Amino acid sequence: MTKIIAHACPHLSCICYDLPNVVAGLQGNKNITFVGGDMLKAIPQANAVLLKSVLHNWNDEECVMILKQCKEAILKSNNRGKVIVIDIVLGNKNNDHDAQVFFDLLMMTATTGKERNEEEWHKLFVDASFSGYKITSNLGIRSIIEVYP
Repeated sequence: MTKIIAHACPHLSCICYDLPNVVAGLQGNKNITFVGGDMLKAIPQANAVLLKSVLHNWNDEECVMILKQCKEAILKSNNRGKVIVIDIVLGNKNNDHDAQVFFDLLMMTATTGKERNEEEWHKLFVDASFSGYKITSNLGIRSIIEVYP
């Protein structure tokens, strides 16, 4: 995803932040850098943080920890940034109900995470001290959630 964004927007400076063993040996270029770390402990300073299919892997407590780290990374940069979450929002009438159920079962059996409805997403954002969010549901079973510090 980072490579696609970096290629489409060569004026942006992008960081692909993942576990050290995932990014080990990967070579960046003029607008993309690979950084290893633990998002539960810290996230590099950024104007925006993109979490694509990440939060559904984690339980609520861990999601709040990750979101707090995202907020801290944005606040270090400026107060106008945002977190962009691409994930499933259960109950979205535009979504395929069977696919939602399948992903929820997968998350419950393979990780400590789960798929969430809008109320559950709202609680995570409030618990992580964000001021607001906006959901756009036009990506099939996934939605784009913009979360503001």
